[in-house]
Amino acid sequence: MSRAAIFFATGFEEIEALTVVDILRRAGITADMVSVTGEREVTGSHGITVKTDMLFDEADLDEADILILPGGMPGTTNLEAYRPLMDRVDEFYRQDKYIAAICAAPSIFGHKGILKGRKACSNPGFESHLEGADVRQEKAVVDGHVITSRGMGTAIAFGLAILEELQGADAAAQMRTKLVYHD
Repeated sequence: MSRAAIFFATGFEEIEALTVVDILRRAGITADMVSVTGEREVTGSHGITVKTDMLFDEADLDEADILILPGGMPGTTNLEAYRPLMDRVDEFYRQDKYIAAICAAPSIFGHKGILKGRKACSNPGFESHLEGADVRQEKAVVDGHVITSRGMGTAIAFGLAILEELQGADAAAQMRTKLVYHD
């Protein structure tokens, strides 16, 4: 079975994080909500507090198939400032394991040089941070093992793109039908 790790920092975008967790769990994927704050409860950018499954130090990221970074502000800045997570993002990228980011968070990949020569998207206000990318206006973009998306309005498309990479097109199509989601 596939395993995903979704990271929560103070100021995360609630819809982006929780939509992905919901879609993956509905599909039978283990979706670990991982706090980088040192506390299990993390408050999002709109004042919604979520109890995560574990702290970063408790997560067995060697078992994860994908690392997922939700956007939001200052959530994105807080994720990027958390060196242990950034080290793991670099490691996953080098190993050709999946990494994904939505909204402002693809800017982290841009700052790291991960998007050079790749198709990618982000929230329009952060497109200038997608250094070297072929910037697209699609809801979600998959280029190799890097998945990006634009914002809370594209969170379902982002979750479905991740699901498709982990379980295939049929699984994503079935979930799309269950969710009554139309592109």
